[in-house]
Amino acid sequence: MPAICVFCASSRTLDQRWLDLAAATGAEIARRGHTLVSGGGCVGMMGAMANGARSAGGRTIGVIPQALVDLEVADLASDELLVTESMASRKILMIEKSDAFLTLPGGLGTLDELFEVWTTATLALHDKPMVLVDADGFYRPLLAWLRDLADQTFLKPAGFDLLRLVDTVPDALDVLESHLT
Repeated sequence: MPAICVFCASSRTLDQRWLDLAAATGAEIARRGHTLVSGGGCVGMMGAMANGARSAGGRTIGVIPQALVDLEVADLASDELLVTESMASRKILMIEKSDAFLTLPGGLGTLDELFEVWTTATLALHDKPMVLVDADGFYRPLLAWLRDLADQTFLKPAGFDLLRLVDTVPDALDVLESHLT
């Protein structure tokens, strides 16, 4: 059962459409027989996604630093909740526990996780597939900036191509599954 790590927002004050997208993502991951790996939070999109996965019979692995456990935002319903010492060790463990990565809309934490995974892939430290879901054009400005980086050769085209871009979660999972088989 491949493990798919999803990066997304954990903010408590999001539009319902983002929470619905996260819940649907978790449910679709479970329906397709994959394990969900997440940042281990029970709030925002992260919590909605984990609940969506479990509601569809899926297995969830949460990876969370002790500081966030102390803030009482840990997803205690996770099938497996791994507590780390720091945010940095959290990212390392998430990479180790996952076979593929999917990024939904999010803020700084989401981007930090995406760029960590993407950077380590460009350095050939892993060859796990990565997909960015540009739901409703959420990432359009970021993608324009990244394309400009590639045009200026700050980002090699081969590095840019490691991150697959799609508009929907089913498309994202199709891409990831094509690389996992």
